[in-house]
Amino acid sequence: MTDEQLVRLRAHSNNIHRYRRLLKGNLTEHERQFVERRLMEEQSAMQRLTANGLPLGKISSSKSAAVPHA
Repeated sequence: MTDEQLVRLRAHSNNIHRYRRLLKGNLTEHERQFVERRLMEEQSAMQRLTANGLPLGKISSSKSAAVPHA
């Protein structure tokens, strides 16, 4: 797995954590639907990247890199 792929995995992981945190808050129904849809999209993207066999635990032990929040 390339460094670029690892950076992408970390970005997806960060976004997933952020969306889960948002869902714990007080959201309107429209906001909740939007966040849930984005969460599913991020999870799907992460699954596509990990289809090559990289264990998810490897992400936290990979090289540290600046990750933009999409």
